[in-house]
Amino acid sequence: MMDIGDATLGDLDAWLAPFLEELGHRKRRAWAPMYLRGLLGPGERKSLQPMAARLGLSGHDQLQHFIASPAWDDAPLWRVLAQKAERLVGGPAAALVIDDTALPKQDTLSVGVARQYCGVLGKRANCQSLVSLTLAQGEVPVPVALRLFLPEAWTHDPARCARAGVPKAEVVARSKGEIALAELDRVLAAGMRFGIVLADAGYGASAAFRHGLDARQQRWAKLPKVPAAQRMEWQRRGLAFRAI
Repeated sequence: MMDIGDATLGDLDAWLAPFLEELGHRKRRAWAPMYLRGLLGPGERKSLQPMAARLGLSGHDQLQHFIASPAWDDAPLWRVLAQKAERLVGGPAAALVIDDTALPKQDTLSVGVARQYCGVLGKRANCQSLVSLTLAQGEVPVPVALRLFLPEAWTHDPARCARAGVPKAEVVARSKGEIALAELDRVLAAGMRFGIVLADAGYGASAAFRHGLDARQQRWAKLPKVPAAQRMEWQRRGLAFRAI
């Protein structure tokens, strides 16, 4: 059984409560906390079998069923997260930070994997790339969005997307800037408040992205270009940009 204190589990259960209310399905409400405890618990391997063993389960079948269950609407969960973030750090002094997150991969089957710039490695490599939005005030960041970017190698190959289980509606070529603006619209609709949008230099270089921020009457600034070695060290230590 994983070694997490009762107080920590209590805090996790309290945090999850409004999310679980939105899940609706009884079995999802039961297994979602278990799966998250597996992800947050000790051990480097986060695949289902070792997680199930650490959780004290007799097998991993039920976790597998939870993960592989048919697609369901996650919009209510994102809305709850936006509202929680707003209560924690939202307001005129907060900043919304838009950046990339890269996950290095060795395979070619993971959705969206392709040879592209990988910030965690500081070079082009085989990886998945995700658009992230973080609401921050002072040195307290709260992630509020994480959306997978599909490169052209995927959007131009519907059969490959179908084999990987990508919903047809998602097989659309969208730039990272377009994804970021769509997520910005979503958090604004959820009532999130911030005084400025801070965008990674790659986003700030896009005229379409900048015009999109202007059209939404958002005050914005580009984050300074950070050397790859420094970004790698920050990511290794789990650090993020400090919102100023």
